Amino acid sequence: MVRTASTMLPLGTPAPDFSLPDTEGRMVTREQMAGKPLLVIFMCNHCPFVIHLREALAQFAAEYMQKGLQIVGISSNDVEHYPQDSPEEMKREVQEAGYPFPYLYDASQEVAKAWKAACTPDFFLCDADHRLVYRGQFDDSRPGNGIPVTGCDLRAACDAVLDGRPVSPEQKPSIGCNIKWKPGREPDYFTGQAAG
Repeated sequence: MVRTASTMLPLGTPAPDFSLPDTEGRMVTREQMAGKPLLVIFMCNHCPFVIHLREALAQFAAEYMQKGLQIVGISSNDVEHYPQDSPEEMKREVQEAGYPFPYLYDASQEVAKAWKAACTPDFFLCDADHRLVYRGQFDDSRPGNGIPVTGCDLRAACDAVLDGRPVSPEQKPSIGCNIKWKPGREPDYFTGQAAG
């Protein structure tokens, strides 16, 4: 289990565009969510770090989507070498996990590269103008460390955005499995180095 840290994209970065299919084949775009705060989660089905948050993430999403937060999950993994992350398996995962948000497939991996995503899960929260205000962890919990999964870090950031308050710039990077890049397609920002 390689531990990879978020790249911590600079705060204030404009949200890169995306137009990707969900598990039902419908195209979902960033423009469809214009004018509303947006949370983009790079994730996958098989990563132990995502599985660790799975139940809490579904509950978090249901709660915050009711408050007006737009949420999308994006899987960018190379499905040729990781077939458990295929669109068919993504569809099953949505049903089993109860994710209420669109779960999108980034076949080209270009969206992950545009966001400089590095790990799963990797969280990017944008304000209503779709500028980055938070990139970091769900909370301090990791598989096996005994810390309860609460989502406190991400919740605090989302609460601030929804209340029109500034988000604290003190943000801890998310830690997870590295995105499974296609051979020879690793982005220049990706080192593959493990992180604590």
